[in-house]
Amino acid sequence: MLNNQVTKAVRLALALGAVSASAVTVAEEADTQEVERIEITGSAIKRTDLEGALPVDVIDAADIAKSGVTSVPDLIANIPSMQGFTAAGESVGGGGGGIQTASLRDLGAEYTLVLINGRRMASSDSGSSIDINSIPLAAIKRVEILKDGASALYGSDAIAGVVNFILKDDVTDFTVAARYDKPKDTSSSNFSFTGGFGDLSSDGFNVMVSFSRDEQDNLRSVDRDFAKTGFVEFEHAGQNLIAIAGSSNAIPGNAYVSYKEVDASGNYNLDKDGNQIIKTYALNPYKEANGSCHTTSAPAGNACQFDYTSTLEIQPESERNNLFLQGTFAVNDETEAYVTASASKFEMTTRIAPYPTGGFVLNRNLGEESSFVNDNVIKYLPTEYIDANGIKQDVLNERTGSVTARWRVLPGGNRTDEWSTTTNHIVAGVRGDFGEWNYDFAITSSGAEREQNRITGYPLEEEFMALVTSGEVDIFADPASLTPEQNDAVRATMFSGNWETTDTDLFAVDGKVSGPIAELDAGTVYMAAGWDYRKSSYSLTNGKGQNDEVVLFESAGTEFDLERDSYGAFVEVVVPVLENLEVTGSLRYDEIGEITDSKRTGNQTVNQSVDDTTYKLSVSYRPTDALLLRASYGTGFKAATMRQIAAPRLEFGVTASAYDCPEGLRQEIAQFCHTEKLQYDVFREGNADLQPETSKQYTYGFVWSGDQGMSFGVDYWNVKMENQVTRLTQNQIFGDPVTYAEWFTTKFDKGSEKTVVAIIQAADNVGESRNSGIDWHFDFTTEFSFGTLKSQLTGTYMIESESLRVGSDNIWDTSLGQVGTNEAVTFRNIVNFNNTFTHGDFTHSLNIKARSGYTDAPASASFYVAQADDWDKAVDGSVIQKHVPVYMTFDYRLAYAWGDNANIGFGIKNLFDKEPPFTLNAAAGHQVGYDPRYADAYGRSFYLQADYTF
Repeated sequence: MLNNQVTKAVRLALALGAVSASAVTVAEEADTQEVERIEITGSAIKRTDLEGALPVDVIDAADIAKSGVTSVPDLIANIPSMQGFTAAGESVGGGGGGIQTASLRDLGAEYTLVLINGRRMASSDSGSSIDINSIPLAAIKRVEILKDGASALYGSDAIAGVVNFILKDDVTDFTVAARYDKPKDTSSSNFSFTGGFGDLSSDGFNVMVSFSRDEQDNLRSVDRDFAKTGFVEFEHAGQNLIAIAGSSNAIPGNAYVSYKEVDASGNYNLDKDGNQIIKTYALNPYKEANGSCHTTSAPAGNACQFDYTSTLEIQPESERNNLFLQGTFAVNDETEAYVTASASKFEMTTRIAPYPTGGFVLNRNLGEESSFVNDNVIKYLPTEYIDANGIKQDVLNERTGSVTARWRVLPGGNRTDEWSTTTNHIVAGVRGDFGEWNYDFAITSSGAEREQNRITGYPLEEEFMALVTSGEVDIFADPASLTPEQNDAVRATMFSGNWETTDTDLFAVDGKVSGPIAELDAGTVYMAAGWDYRKSSYSLTNGKGQNDEVVLFESAGTEFDLERDSYGAFVEVVVPVLENLEVTGSLRYDEIGEITDSKRTGNQTVNQSVDDTTYKLSVSYRPTDALLLRASYGTGFKAATMRQIAAPRLEFGVTASAYDCPEGLRQEIAQFCHTEKLQYDVFREGNADLQPETSKQYTYGFVWSGDQGMSFGVDYWNVKMENQVTRLTQNQIFGDPVTYAEWFTTKFDKGSEKTVVAIIQAADNVGESRNSGIDWHFDFTTEFSFGTLKSQLTGTYMIESESLRVGSDNIWDTSLGQVGTNEAVTFRNIVNFNNTFTHGDFTHSLNIKARSGYTDAPASASFYVAQADDWDKAVDGSVIQKHVPVYMTFDYRLAYAWGDNANIGFGIKNLFDKEPPFTLNAAAGHQVGYDPRYADAYGRSFYLQADYTF
């Protein structure tokens, strides 16, 4: 009968130095009894001899407990080799969309393959990136992280590596666990239950169930000094300055009077292309009446900018429920049948600044009588614009002018969105042995549905416009002066309902066999072969409110339903050249099929199918029992995601920052620019001509395992990619309107009733990228008369991270040690120092995490910079680049084993209450003053936990 002794085999491998890094500290616990052949991530061949050539980190359940994390996203964020993943804070006005991901090497989530028990699950989008919120932490037995490309084994999407979550099995007891965390001004709680019954060897079956529930409260910007405002004072070169991230959609509102310019004779003035010149005069009536902007706003010429940051929730609230079931059944002594099923529901609620109306018309021409406009706008125009009868006739000029306004709908509350993700995942298969060979065949059905539900804060266009244009609610007044009835009237115009739903589905069939094929003097030659078929689909369906275009000035997006098939087959061979020298080779063929869109093209194909053959060679050499030398070289292949290829042009909000009309923009577009520095609309769309990305990567390194639990390992890695698919950033497009002229377009703005400039962030094969670095670890154990100290120092040092600029053949952009053109940072160093001291029934853990400092973005990229004592005195922000210092935090945990069945623990995360470092980069979301992708906003957090096994 098959024995389930994976843990013993992994420990033996660690003791031999075959598997690097995280779990080496358990080596001395290795059992010397004979173990079954097992499979570890990076190879399809089962062997007892696991001295592998690939860098694999293993994190077991005990390591997870000592780390103090409460979710899989927290676990991933703690791993030094992880950079570039999607964090929870990015859903606060950024591109997070309520999901969180894993990313190795800062190459991106699309290049990191995430598996559950060695198999794929439905992605969070149209590619392969997984929302790791759906993975139950309480059910994890161990995590295997392959830090090397693996396309030759797993197929497309494994260029950066593989993260394989191995879930618990063969459980025969029951464990209940609970935890409560309390940072300042917020809290979180976790509960889990895991249990199983049936012994596979004696009863012929085992059934395991695990349920967990996690709740996280929200955190407001005003609850943290470093995040409470978008008007941030700082010092630079001996000057006290202020960086202002504001919005012209202010409260009290701004007004804009526009008209066609005339000369002294009353004739229209024309520009060089013969177009009539449109003039706009901006003002803030509240400022004109009171002498300064409202306390929530900053001056911007005669208008004001609203401090939207002060209204944010910088960390969203969330609720996670996970259910995991697994059954294993012995068909006979050589065969097992198994079923794995999981279901999860994750809800994240984000609250960002109240709705910005954009420009909307108060009256369409200056000749219209409007007491509201006259009393609040016209009377504040400078004398050259008015005479005794109101507006001068030469300005009015046949009633061609108009008055528009921009307002922040504060009485309507924050824009509140609920991102509700429901996933289901079922795998049914059979595995076993026939002679010295083993096999594993399975069918997978997996799906994820993500709803974006708008709870409140989005005005209904018809009702809202009727309210504010009538003057019943004074949009130019101090918000504190609005009556309860007026506030209620605004709130009554807010939309609530489903906005859109995305569905991803995966159906897969796979199989593999492995076993010995020859005997050599040095040992046995093993081979594995396998195949897989996958059908993937991704659809977007609008809610009724979106299709009816009921929300203020928002248009309905285009629905789509994308689908494609893929096929793959691989072979892997391990050859012992000498008793201490082993060579492994693998070869894989993939075909990624055409994409169809049943909603738009009637199932006609959008693109052509693509295929490729990838390979990998690796070698491991053990000159002594203590030293392992290893190296690998391979190629990779990745097809563009379905959405990158086939998505229609869709609105994607507005730019994160305000921009002036870029100099050099072609005139047929430039004539529709805003006349002041404002945010611009953004579109995204697919590109049917995208080609597959390819890669070449190699690694080499060593692991030395000494006496008394000491080991040291270093691995150099290098990844080069060609035809890499990405989207230009907003700063890139506005920074070079000549090179990127094709990405500028226009749209009709329903609010201002004018044609305005917009940009397109389309996917493209931008060229090449070069990435390299060193992963290292040092593990040691120290025995004292009163206890045992186990320490582990791990880190990643990035040497190179750069990509070829679009449209260039010799200009390379980098984000290494700086905020790059991608508006993100690749950290030069990430280091963890984990320490566990055990004495008697007590265990103390002290974990230290550090990220290197970096060069900040120019202040002008996201802010208007001025003298702190005079906000009207602008300072050139393009020459201001701060250095963001090292960020280091300490976590402490004390655990007590209460008898054989119970454990209690107390911990402090961020022991010294370290605040996030100050940054002038505001590209991740709406947060200002710190970057939520790279730092902990909660500060010091105390927690209590307990578990009981019976």
